[in-house]
Amino acid sequence: MSADTVSAGPLWAAMYHSITDSADDPYQVTVSPDRLDRQLRWLRRRGLTGVSMERLLVARARGRDSGLVGLTFDDGYADFLTNAVPLLHRYEFTATVYVLPGRLGGSNEWDSLGPRKPLLTADGIREAAAAGMEIGSHGLRHTDLTAADDALLTEETRGSREALSALTGAEVTGFCYPYGTVDERAMTAVREAGYRYAVGISPGPLTGLFALPRVHIGQEDTAFRLFLKRALHGRRREPVPYVPYGPASLPAEAATTGEGGGA
Repeated sequence: MSADTVSAGPLWAAMYHSITDSADDPYQVTVSPDRLDRQLRWLRRRGLTGVSMERLLVARARGRDSGLVGLTFDDGYADFLTNAVPLLHRYEFTATVYVLPGRLGGSNEWDSLGPRKPLLTADGIREAAAAGMEIGSHGLRHTDLTAADDALLTEETRGSREALSALTGAEVTGFCYPYGTVDERAMTAVREAGYRYAVGISPGPLTGLFALPRVHIGQEDTAFRLFLKRALHGRRREPVPYVPYGPASLPAEAATTGEGGGA
């Protein structure tokens, strides 16, 4: 635990990918809109509020994150805008979508199996931001940072942040490690690129502000499975230390409504 750590405790963040109806899902990363609706309703009925990772971290640094759940969507699929955003608005939730500025309007070519799915265009990313969603980087082209040389590592971290900032006209604070793979070298590159936090999946002893754990949520996650995942999260993953998190300029939502708990 670092010297600037106050205390440690649970931080619950859900990891989604594609939101669409699909019978062909070899990697188990697709959730139907109907299932997502039920999952978000489950959160709401338990007094939980889905928020972006930025908002969650700001509230947590103030000790006011009770009842908040981070909602994240990896890869920047176009169906996030068409299928997820309307449901998030229905429950008055926000979320973070981690996008690939090196594949604007492209597809998930890194998946060798399963169907090709379209990714967000530049206009789609701007529309998601205008809808109140946090835009984070997933690198430029979905590259495993732990296998990248120094030049590629810089391009995927600093380059993607600069590209997204230019595209959205806003600061990009969050990074998501492709494939969830992370090591000390990748963490250092992300930190030096100017991000304020990064998310993985189960980073183990690397857990901290630049390697935050998340829980995979899939099509089979009914109410009972969600209950178990939430209950067991603190046992299956390292606790996340409380560390100072004070952006120079907070989003209005985070500064005014990002501290409280439930519905």
